[in-house]
Amino acid sequence: MKTKLLLCFLFLILGYSNCYASFPVKRTTASEKIQNGTTEETLTPMAVTAAKNKWIGTALLVFLWPFAAHRWYYQRETLYNILFIITFGGFGIWAIVDLINILSDNW
Repeated sequence: MKTKLLLCFLFLILGYSNCYASFPVKRTTASEKIQNGTTEETLTPMAVTAAKNKWIGTALLVFLWPFAAHRWYYQRETLYNILFIITFGGFGIWAIVDLINILSDNW
């Protein structure tokens, strides 16, 4: 049993570390791309989610947080949305962090 738990933990850690690029990535905002003449079709999902209404996201979080409705609305990663549902919002802590992020426009 301990071996299975250890292997699951190692798989989780190794899988999480592979989610990020190992080289520096220059991030640009939507306003920088518009100023450079980039069309809206080529905007990154990060720039598209910034245009979402934060009050709709807050309402989805308050009323439908066990289903991660706010995370689906903001088009977050599917794996993390499923993890949010399984852990009931990280036992409420992850849901509170999401609420703070939505209200402070850090999405």
